[in-house]
Amino acid sequence: MFDWIAIASGFGVGVIVGITGVGGGSLMTPLLLSVFKLNPAVAIGTDLWFAGLTKVSGSVAHARHGHVKWGITALLLAGSIPASIATVALMHSTGVTKGWAEALTFSLGIALLLTAVVVAFKKSWQALGLRLERVIPASRKPALTVISGVILGVLVSLSSIGAGAIGATLILLIYPRLEARYIVGSDIAHAVPLTLVAGIGHATLGHVNWALLVPLLIGSMPGIWLGAQLTRRLPDGVVRTLLCGSLLMAGWKVIH
Repeated sequence: MFDWIAIASGFGVGVIVGITGVGGGSLMTPLLLSVFKLNPAVAIGTDLWFAGLTKVSGSVAHARHGHVKWGITALLLAGSIPASIATVALMHSTGVTKGWAEALTFSLGIALLLTAVVVAFKKSWQALGLRLERVIPASRKPALTVISGVILGVLVSLSSIGAGAIGATLILLIYPRLEARYIVGSDIAHAVPLTLVAGIGHATLGHVNWALLVPLLIGSMPGIWLGAQLTRRLPDGVVRTLLCGSLLMAGWKVIH
């Protein structure tokens, strides 16, 4: 029964990911906390592996179609991978204390709320990026990209959330003239190694429920395919409103 619930949960998250394009982290972690009653650290570690593995096929597909700007992806990784390793190393050296548990829970709530804001104002970020472009010279964009990677590395390692919607938004703010397909492709290509590195770090701390991860992945595969088929039939505004509402409620509940 437990396995079927996990498969159904993976399927449900997969459908929503397929429809909205929002990463599984912002959807799966609250589910692991509320339905499967995992402690925050294990929920985050398990979700990192779920998010990373479910994005592998998407990353390969975008790379094959030439939708990845490898220069941008490399700059993001130059910031995010060291930041992720440093964050996990700090957790190792200090031990997973009550203070860390509270920090992880708070980071998770903040990340959920940020994702809700990002999704809600999806159409406004490019306009903001074009305005910022007037005051940010092109020579500073590589440094800003690395800094964005550092932010994502810390956020993802603490909450398992941020490599998807938040990462794509940061790319859009720095490179507002980049076509959507390149933003999505570069973001996914960055998300896979980051989530897996962070996932390995959490695994060394014992923060992964492997028995639960397998049925979640089994359920997610057909779910993502079905969601991708449904996305053409559902109004974008309705989907984003429902998703934002769910993220806001989940984030508020986690923080409180």
